[in-house]
Amino acid sequence: MNKIVEYEEIVALFNDGMTVMVGGFLGVGTPASLVRILVNNEVKNLTLIANDTAFPNAGVGPLIVLKQVKKVITSHIGTNPETARQMLIGEMKVELVPQGTLAEKIRAGGSGLGGILTPTGIGTIVEDGKQKITIDGKEYLLELPLRADVALLKAYKADRAGNLIYRRSARNFNPIMALAADLVIAEVQEIVEVGQLDPDEIMTPGILVDKVVCYGGIDDENI
Repeated sequence: MNKIVEYEEIVALFNDGMTVMVGGFLGVGTPASLVRILVNNEVKNLTLIANDTAFPNAGVGPLIVLKQVKKVITSHIGTNPETARQMLIGEMKVELVPQGTLAEKIRAGGSGLGGILTPTGIGTIVEDGKQKITIDGKEYLLELPLRADVALLKAYKADRAGNLIYRRSARNFNPIMALAADLVIAEVQEIVEVGQLDPDEIMTPGILVDKVVCYGGIDDENI
């Protein structure tokens, strides 16, 4: 099955009000061209799940600046002052989650688990409204799984069946997000034929990936 598509074919897959997971760590490993599709087509009222809100002009930052996000679930907002500004005046809801807990909530969503137990956040505002469970005399928070309508990933290389290889730290949140969304779209730098990837190097199997686009200097106005 050939999962390679053009950027123009992706546009119709996005709707207002969607929950969107986006890979990346301060923009590294974020599929910039897929984010620009959301920006250029003014998709709004999004619930965004991402490790951080990056910078105003990088990563998922432009979605925040342009007020296309109604809620963000993230571990870090310090590098994008616009996130804090909108949060403080009530324009956008921000749910801050410890980074490891965020990763595990996404993993739980992709694995079909009912949640995870973690001691992180006990005795802090993180525990507000959450169920506590005691095991062997130690308290844990029950953190519920996260899933999304669509996950936007960035990989280094893909074959036509959608098997993905990431490069170095760009791997970050992308592999776990590939498991936790109804629709998975990957942006890659290079596409090869099926059989050209070493199976031992494949990090996300193609069965998890629905669409693949190849970034080749596409004009922003056309996506």
